[in-house]
Order: sequence, then structure tokens, then C-alpha cells
Amino acid sequence: MKKRIALLLAVMLSCGFIYSQSNSIHLNLNSKNVAVDGYDVVAYFKEKKAKVGNKHLKYTYEGAHYFFATEDNLSLFKASPQNYLPEFGGWCAYAMGKTGEKVEIDPESFLITDNKLFLFYDSFFNDTKEKWEKDPENLKAQAYKNWKNLY
Repeated sequence: MKKRIALLLAVMLSCGFIYSQSNSIHLNLNSKNVAVDGYDVVAYFKEKKAKVGNKHLKYTYEGAHYFFATEDNLSLFKASPQNYLPEFGGWCAYAMGKTGEKVEIDPESFLITDNKLFLFYDSFFNDTKEKWEKDPENLKAQAYKNWKNLY
């Protein structure tokens, strides 16, 4: 009987591990599983600006580590993480809409639209947020289609 319980527990744990791994496989995480390059996802909504989070104010959600600038932001995220997660796993929204590719982001390039966080790639000659703003509805619709196809 004890062997069966141990075997069942081992299977359940391994399935849980596989589930959590597959949940985070599409997220834009660094090598330490940190999301949004350590920026505070709640600050985008509350302060309408990008703020680097404090590594001591960390919360892990679905295999990804999120950092927060304040205890209040951490508490808000813990209460409702889905309200603050970036769209498309934190990958560049424009690239997801244009080509369906996972492209890194500049965490300081963002938009809040319809209470959703969209992140963008930005370099000297390629500001994808600017490109997004030229055709947001079509790009957003295509991005959601492309994102769905990745799963």
C-alpha cells in the first residue's frame, strides 16, 4: 500500500513539474527565469511608467519570477496576477502581430491598452511601438491569432 501511494505521489509530482515547465515555455524569461527583465509589471499600470523591480520583492508565478518596486505592488500582483501579466508572454507585441515570432523587448517600451500590457522591441532604427501605433487593431488581432497558434 505504501509503495502505491509513493508511486502515485511521484507520478503526480512529475506531472506537476511537466505542467509548470510547459506553462513557462512560451514566456520571455532570462536564464534565471526572471520575467520582463526584472521590471515591475504592476508599476506599468499604477504609475504608467517602467520601473525596475527589487530582487528582494520577488514572487514566482507559473514558473516565472517577477520583481516589484514596492510591497504594495507585490501584494497587488499576488492577489490578481492575471491582471498584470504582459500579453504574448512578454514578447514583442509588434513582432507577434507582424510575423508571429518571439522577439526580445525593451521593457521601457510599452503600452497599456484595454487594461492589457503590451511590450515592444526598441533600438536606434527599429521602434516597434511606433510601428504598432500605425495599425494597432489589425496588428493586435493578428498577434492574438499568432500567439494562439504557438500553443
